Amino acid sequence: MLLAVFTDLHANREALEACLAHAKERQADQFAFLGDLVGYGADPGWVLDTVMAYVNRGAYVLMGNHDLGVLQDDRKDMNPNARLVVEWTREQLDEGQRNFIRDLPMQFEIEQCLFVHANAWAPERWEYVDGAMEAARSMRATNAAITFCGHVHTPSLYHMNHSGKVGSFTPISDLSVPLSRLRRWLAQPGSVGQPRDGNPAACYALFDTQQLELTFFRVPYDTETASQKVLAAGLPASLAQRLIHGG
Repeated sequence: MLLAVFTDLHANREALEACLAHAKERQADQFAFLGDLVGYGADPGWVLDTVMAYVNRGAYVLMGNHDLGVLQDDRKDMNPNARLVVEWTREQLDEGQRNFIRDLPMQFEIEQCLFVHANAWAPERWEYVDGAMEAARSMRATNAAITFCGHVHTPSLYHMNHSGKVGSFTPISDLSVPLSRLRRWLAQPGSVGQPRDGNPAACYALFDTQQLELTFFRVPYDTETASQKVLAAGLPASLAQRLIHGG
């Protein structure tokens, strides 16, 4: 199976359309969405409807912290911009979309792979895997050979050998990485809707579950239109600029 893994879509229609088209051109068999479907961007309803349509065809989907924020009245753990957009987002969604979010799981497993939004040791606490120490903690918290997670908005790949030593590297777009069965792995595909590594191109990954090969991709999209939509919705200008500059 060739699995397309998307995370941190953040209500960015233009980025999601580009990534879905890119994955279909490469004949992806299945799709997984690892949370934060909404937040920051201007098209939460369209993104949710699109993901819901994929779920109806068998795709997998998780809840992210911004998705959960839409359901909560207390969002003190969010920064002011994120909180403002989540409050705006809730007003844009209908009951069916909110119910879809409410029913989303925190994790799922496919063929010895664990999928979470933030980390494996406490998915519901939204703590970041942003270094080797946190990656090791996450890998040790599961028996899965490969963990996929998002939340960090930058693509990265960690590996751990039998002695517990952890290494990492920044993946190169369109270059296949064989995942040795002698190691444990933690992959972060990067954000579809709001990359933060200085490159505005959208991120996602394709995983060949038979060959155990993982390929990261950067997909250019119409950042100008996505940015202008953020401004037109009355959302913070800094969020529009972040799409243009990728950070």
